[in-house]
Amino acid sequence: SIFDEKGPEIVGVELDPHRYQAILIRNTDPAAYHAAKRNLPFIYRMLAQFQESMAEQYGVNAGDEMLSAIHYAQSHQLPVAFIDTNAQQLFTHMWKTMPFLEKLRLMFSGVAGLFVSKKRVEEELKNYQAHFDTYLEEIGKKFPTIKKTLIDDRNEHMTQRLIELHGKHQKIVVCIGDGHVPGISKLLEQKQIPFETIRLQELQNC
Repeated sequence: SIFDEKGPEIVGVELDPHRYQAILIRNTDPAAYHAAKRNLPFIYRMLAQFQESMAEQYGVNAGDEMLSAIHYAQSHQLPVAFIDTNAQQLFTHMWKTMPFLEKLRLMFSGVAGLFVSKKRVEEELKNYQAHFDTYLEEIGKKFPTIKKTLIDDRNEHMTQRLIELHGKHQKIVVCIGDGHVPGISKLLEQKQIPFETIRLQELQNC
């Protein structure tokens, strides 16, 4: 595996401890997970439902790639670093600061997305992986608050966590979503932190 090839001292994941626990509960006790989800802010529930609906079409669960990285670390007695910020606080802040028209656009796109065919999603995913910079620009135009809160601010937070880890460890492998790779790469370059990027598309083609 890529982990064996790189031989990390520590494995980082794009999760916060609360989201990690939520994924574990979802996989082991779905009833408790759905009961807890009902207490979350509306925007969090809507986005989570959309994400899960799309995942069901593919037979995978959101966050499973992060769990795979954590399982590798645990099986090799390696420490795990949760580098993301608190998801619930993040969504709550985003919803409070989002203009009304942007909220409407988000709700409409979330609902409309549930009716997109699997083939269309597969095509969109290929386009996204090939032209991710363009996609981020489009998100920034349609949903500036989302891009700032869910991408830019988190990029800053996760980069700072990686810099802290870099000061303590020689070899670090970090699992992050495709949408964060360009921003975090740029920030690490600015800080002159050496790193290597392996994209999901490259792994899928292996």
